[in-house]
Amino acid sequence: MPISTDAFRVPAGSARLALSRWATHVAPLYRDKDDYQDHLAAQVERLSELQNLLYAHNRYALLLVFQALDAAGKDGVIKHVMSGVNPQGCQVFSFKHPSAQELEHDFLWRTTQCLPERGRIGIFNRSYYEEVLIVRVHPEILAAQNLPKESARPPRLWQQRFESINTLEQHLHRSGTRVLKFFLHLSKEEQRQRFLARLDDPAKNWKFSRNDLNEREHWAGYMRAYGDALAATSSAEAPWYVVPADDKRNARLIVAQVVTDALAELKMSYPAPAWDAAELRKFRAKLKP
Repeated sequence: MPISTDAFRVPAGSARLALSRWATHVAPLYRDKDDYQDHLAAQVERLSELQNLLYAHNRYALLLVFQALDAAGKDGVIKHVMSGVNPQGCQVFSFKHPSAQELEHDFLWRTTQCLPERGRIGIFNRSYYEEVLIVRVHPEILAAQNLPKESARPPRLWQQRFESINTLEQHLHRSGTRVLKFFLHLSKEEQRQRFLARLDDPAKNWKFSRNDLNEREHWAGYMRAYGDALAATSSAEAPWYVVPADDKRNARLIVAQVVTDALAELKMSYPAPAWDAAELRKFRAKLKP
């Protein structure tokens, strides 16, 4: 049964958004593990079918943007939801600390180069939104960007970047790229439990970083930055979804439903054959033993 995802969508034109009022956990959308696997498998199969149609139609592209605090499960969502997608029609990009070359360009430059081609799905594991999130929480990062002094003054800087992002996403929509953005909303307590699990499991120790603890000290700042960014940039063309992420299975089902719904709404069809019925019969006859 399809899941209604309207409750997780950030309304366009929101003046403010307090993430403390958005749930990090909702009632399970599945009865048990087997039921979850059945639901996810059905969504993965449907997504595979729609991806084939997207590729054949070759008029649209899909960009999925994932943002979250550490341990929210971005990698797991991408792995499980996209498990049935043809790798030839999908690309995943992770954006971490910018290179020296990237710092010599505007903040949208490095991600714009990675936008999906028509007929394909692009996934940004973190994105240009880092420039209004981590850079806002750690404004000292701005010094490395060599911005003109008149352009590097918060809070106006953040509003200007929101405007640039909205303009980009509207342009992409007009050009055929559909943009869906997901914030995996994790509670601070659940993050603590996941960090402890990483420390307790030798196979997951490598996932833990001292910086993870440092960033937890800025939790309130990140919540404010995310709230402002989501409110300022959720639009009809490029909506944000606040996905409750304390339950990883729920998060995957919600994201899968949003993606399949968006693709199903596109007016797509397979290209007409280049030959008429009579010619196809001739080809078939030649191939018969």
